[in-house]
Amino acid sequence: MRPLPAVRRERVTSMQQKSISIRIEGELVPTRENKTILEAARESGRSIPSLCHMDGLHDVGACRLCIVEVGGSGRLAPACTTPVQEGLTVVINSPRLASYRRMIIELLLSERNHVCSVCVSNGHCELQSLAASLGVTSVRFPYRYPRLGVDLSQERYVLDHNRCILCSRCVRVCAEVEGAHVWDIMGRGIHSRLISEMDQPWAEAASCTRCGKCVQACPTGAMAEKGRAVEEMVKLTEVVAQAAGRKGARI
Repeated sequence: MRPLPAVRRERVTSMQQKSISIRIEGELVPTRENKTILEAARESGRSIPSLCHMDGLHDVGACRLCIVEVGGSGRLAPACTTPVQEGLTVVINSPRLASYRRMIIELLLSERNHVCSVCVSNGHCELQSLAASLGVTSVRFPYRYPRLGVDLSQERYVLDHNRCILCSRCVRVCAEVEGAHVWDIMGRGIHSRLISEMDQPWAEAASCTRCGKCVQACPTGAMAEKGRAVEEMVKLTEVVAQAAGRKGARI
């Protein structure tokens, strides 16, 4: 018997899932088993901020911006990796959550060298957009100003570690969609950084197909096309999501 096409397979799987209801901000929201809180919220037209989530890729809860209060007790949980269950109560917006989300943005900005005025993604950066929407006008933490390199070895693309927020979207899109497994994250804590293969220059990564999906998935100016000037790098995340859908991912 021939396997079902990816789109048909997803439709059949969706039909087999049980319908349930959860409460978001006190309102009853219908959804299905195996969905996450983030998926259920967005399907009902509600917005939860996130930097590491991208349609079509498995969620890992890296950025923690999507934290919500669950269970009526105020317990915090990442919406992108927390599955829904019948009767679950969720708060997605509160002064407490807004404060935590602003703090996370400030920590990201202080950890590396995010100078928007000279960035190719200025005006098209998800980190910049979230900072503005959450009201982050200053950073209360001391800037670390780390000395981080820029990998210019690849003929078409550039990797600027100064702007990387370690969301791992490039890691996942390369592994799950392209199937090349070029990228990974090495180290722990503030010493973590993105590496290609066994910490080699990008141009020496033999498994890289030069497809550019990692560049388009990047939410900041950390990965960009060479030759782009300030404000010229517009990412095509929708194209990557469509590619993931053709692979049979859930989007």
